[in-house]
Order: sequence, then C-alpha cells, then structure tokens
Amino acid sequence: MAHNEAVDVVLVGAGIMSATLAVLLKELDPGLKIEVVELMDSGAAESSNPWNNAGTGHAGLCELNYTPQAADGSIDTKKAIHINTQFEVSKQFWAYLARKGTFGSARSFITPVPHLSYVEGEKGVAYLKKRFEALRKHHAFSAMEYTEDKAKMAEWMPLMMPGRPADQRLAATRVMHGTDVNFGALTNQLLKHLASAPDAQVKYCKRVTGLSRKGEGWSVTIKDVNSGSTRDIDARFVFLGAGGAALPLLQMSGIEEGKGFGGFPVSGQWLRCDNPEVVKRHQAKVYSQAAVGSPPMSVPHLDTRVVDGKTSLLFGPYAGFTTKFLKHGSIMDLPLSIRAANIAPMLAVARDNMDLTKYLISEVRQSMEQRLESLRRFYPEAKAEDWRLEVAGQRVQIIKKDPKKGGVLQFGTELVSAKDGSLAALLGASPGASVTVSIMLELIERCFPEKAKTEWAAKLDEIFPAREKALESDAQLYQRIAAQSDESLELVSNSPAASFA
Repeated sequence: MAHNEAVDVVLVGAGIMSATLAVLLKELDPGLKIEVVELMDSGAAESSNPWNNAGTGHAGLCELNYTPQAADGSIDTKKAIHINTQFEVSKQFWAYLARKGTFGSARSFITPVPHLSYVEGEKGVAYLKKRFEALRKHHAFSAMEYTEDKAKMAEWMPLMMPGRPADQRLAATRVMHGTDVNFGALTNQLLKHLASAPDAQVKYCKRVTGLSRKGEGWSVTIKDVNSGSTRDIDARFVFLGAGGAALPLLQMSGIEEGKGFGGFPVSGQWLRCDNPEVVKRHQAKVYSQAAVGSPPMSVPHLDTRVVDGKTSLLFGPYAGFTTKFLKHGSIMDLPLSIRAANIAPMLAVARDNMDLTKYLISEVRQSMEQRLESLRRFYPEAKAEDWRLEVAGQRVQIIKKDPKKGGVLQFGTELVSAKDGSLAALLGASPGASVTVSIMLELIERCFPEKAKTEWAAKLDEIFPAREKALESDAQLYQRIAAQSDESLELVSNSPAASFA
C-alpha cells in the first residue's frame, strides 16, 4: 500500500490568516514542512482582496461601534483599547519582517491616513465629546483631537463640509497616525516569502474534499479543480483559514468543538470614486454612526484607499444578502451547512433577527439614487457620475448555541480548535484582518502550548517585544514599541517615504 505524502502543517485558504500563520510558524521553526492549498488561482482572492474589505487598519481610533454608550451615559472603551493594542501587535510582526528584508518597501501595503469620527445632531455631538474624553485618558489615544468648529472640520475633511445647512450641529475627532492597509498586497508578499523558503509550498486551484482523523493528525484529500485528480496528504496540524468556507470544512472534520456552529452570510457593496479631482480633496478615513436600528456591520464610512499606488475613495458599506459563503461560492452553501447540531441555534437566530433580515432585504432593493442619498450625508455635493458600485467580499457571521436564547448571531471572529490542538478553524469577520497576528498568536498558544512556552519562546519574544496586556497598561512601553514599528514600516512623518501616496 502506497504511503500518503506527509507534511507538518496544512493550511486551507491563501488569505491573510493562513499567510500570517504559515510565515509565523516558519519563523518559529524553519524545519517545518508546510503546505497552503487555495481554491482560487491566486492568493487573497476573497476577503483579503483590497476591494473586498474596508482595509482600515482597524485600530479602534475611529470606529464608533467599538465604544458603546451604557445606559448610565458612560462610554465603554475596553474594546477600542484592546483592538488598538492588537493592531500594534500586527505592526510588530510586519516591522520584524520589514527589518529582515522580507517585503522590500512596507509602503507597498501600508500607508499613513488620518482616522476621523464624525457625528451630527445634539445627541451625536454629546456622545462623541464623551467618547473623546473617555478615550484620551488612555495613552493609546492621547494624540486624539476633538472639534465642533466647522472651519477646523473644513481643514480636516474639506470634501465633506460644503453644501451643509449653516445651523447643523457637527463634531469630529481626528487621529493623525491612522493607516490604510492593502491586505491583498500584504497577503501576497507573505505567500511569496513563504514559497521561497525550503519545505514550504503554496498550491492554487485546489479544493479540500476530505478531512479525517489519522493517528494523532489528519488525512487531507485535495482535488485539483482543473484536472480533477486527487491526492491524500497526512498532516500533524490543519488550519482552516478559508473565510466563509471554513465552516463547511470545520463540519467536515467532525470535531466535537465545531458542533452547533452555523453561519449567516452577509454580502456587501461599496460606492467607489477614482476621479482624481475628488479623491485629492479627501485624505482620511471618516467613520460615523449606524442609522438607528441598523446592525453594527452597517457603520457608514468614507475611506481613502491606496491600492497598488493608486488612491481612490470608498463609501459604504451597503449590506446585501445571498446564501453563498464565498463571493465565488455556491447558492447552496447556506442550506448545505445545516446540521442536526446547528438547526436549533439557526432557527433561534432567524426568529430573533427579523429586523436584520428586513434591513438586508431593504438594502438589496436600494436604487443607485438611494445609495447616493446616504453618501450625500457625508459628502453633500457628490455627483452620481463620479461613483460606481463595487461588490465587496462575503462575510459569514457566526451563529452559535446560547443557553438562554437557543442561538445568537455574533459579530466578530471565533477561533475553534480541537481539544488535542491538531486542528483549528477561524470563523467570522470584522475586525478580522487587522488583528490577524493576535488571533494567530492565540492559535499558536492554544494548539502548540508546550513549544510556545519552551523552544519557541525566545523567538516569540524577539518578534513581539510587547504583547497586548503590556501595551494596554504601560504607556512608555506602548510609545516606544509603536515608534519602532512606525519607523520600520516607513510610517514616520519625517521619513521621505512617508509623504502621502
């Protein structure tokens, strides 16, 4: 009987998650034999593609849904601070690789872009002022500025101020050291770096059709989508980082920890502007509040995007609904994901989220004129001919069991792993890409606990001089590490490369 080919690690999906984990594992143990398999014919073809995600460099600086207001009026800053420190951990990894010469110029994937929050009306202004006062007490947000002065706002966001009613109450905050990240470019640089290492391969046009326990690891059946041929490989560890397709693969594995999870697919659309005259008047990411009754995924924002050296503007997102789990997926993805173990949570979520379903249907039925109306709340003088509709990537929000409600819809990401650490899957969406490195570090500590504490510990300390908890609590450490990362990533304002792209 022929022996299957054996590798140490198989990663399914060639997006930012798998690319990050594969490169990180190879840094920790250069002797590992690693294979990445991807259904599409290139890396970063789904959620990591720059036009399929917001590319914010989510750092909690401007996203208002990360700072909810409690019933007593206080602002909860915990999530914003945590996401900010997670993004700083991502920057440490990229900076380490940049110093090693892995990337060439970091400016091919990360660009300095100010992050602004903007609100309207008495209630919005009162909230933003409270948020500013709560956040600026923390060292991660000490550089945040606040204004209700319209002349100042016209300097900060010149595209957005003309054409507004003179008596409109407005307020804005600004953090100058925000970034725009092209996660597609970053992913492909990581994959290229990985493929140049010994015993590491990235294989495209490959579909995983079988996943079964074998000894202490897994047997993975991989089908070539072009030739139809299949091969089996044995892997000690499997990572399912295939975006929306991770849920069906997790179900295929049959691990106990994956039972009961369901997926709720949400599609998105953006308005995109490439007119250089318009684009040059808005060099910022400006986030506002979601309309009353809208889900957190619908927070509107007008973003500067820098993709392959060209600057554009994106406005949205406009949500949509399809039963596909991937942009290039099948309309049967959702129905085929229903199992005895997840049907109760899925039905409970359907019952409790009728408002969300109605919202998604109303979004799908919007006309271009209605979409432009939303844009004109941000940019009153927007002209229809400058904007076109772009279809974004699919997001599969997590449905999980809940003892009280039967099932809940969760916005965010969830790492699911087998008890023995031989398999892990990443489910969910935002803030996803920006906090990938933190999530993959959690995976390493969960699935390779002994190695993380012993033979990999020194290398982890070298790559990550400060983790999230230390960054949250130690102001001097935070400033020093952030400054080092910024310098390595050419984000320092006095660096010749750091002028706006």
